[in-house]
Amino acid sequence: MKETITAPGAPAAIGPYSHAVKVGNMVFLSGQIGIDPATGKVEGDITAQTRQAIANIKTVLASVGATLDNVVKTTVYLGEMHFFNAMNEVYAAEFSEPYPARSAFSIKELPKQALVEIEVIAAL
Repeated sequence: MKETITAPGAPAAIGPYSHAVKVGNMVFLSGQIGIDPATGKVEGDITAQTRQAIANIKTVLASVGATLDNVVKTTVYLGEMHFFNAMNEVYAAEFSEPYPARSAFSIKELPKQALVEIEVIAAL
């Protein structure tokens, strides 16, 4: 049975989707961009946006009693591949070994002209 998750304190969804869906002991988070939940705006460079996206992920994970340590897979979408190194520095500081499996892609455009979007799968 699936359970939809709406996390208090996380940015409101900007489309018809849930913050996350829990199925058994697995939690599938929708991609998070660097939206400041207080203002609804995406601001700053790739470093600031990556920090905020991960903060938003932490908020959603916390709502199901999880942390970044529960994350088993991430997918990172970058507005441009030259953002990879700066994103990776923040990512490495936030996640700890053993790191989750990860894919990273450069795509044409993200919602709200964001520079990065990160989605995760966590195991409880």
